[in-house]
Amino acid sequence: MITSKLTTKAQTTIPLPIRNALRLREGDEISYSIEGDVVTMRKAQTVTAEDPFGTFNEWDSDADRKAYRDL
Repeated sequence: MITSKLTTKAQTTIPLPIRNALRLREGDEISYSIEGDVVTMRKAQTVTAEDPFGTFNEWDSDADRKAYRDL
């Protein structure tokens, strides 16, 4: 398990193996989802102006896909 410490300002450094796995770079946004006592961190999807469905990313979680898969 990879760990990091929380500072007095509630900040932490994302460990290098995590940054590499998510291909995070300076300026990237990170999204979080919470299910019970489990928090999942992902690299946030960038929305481009050319993507007509880009505004619907807020409903593109695993939970949403599971809830609507049979529609």
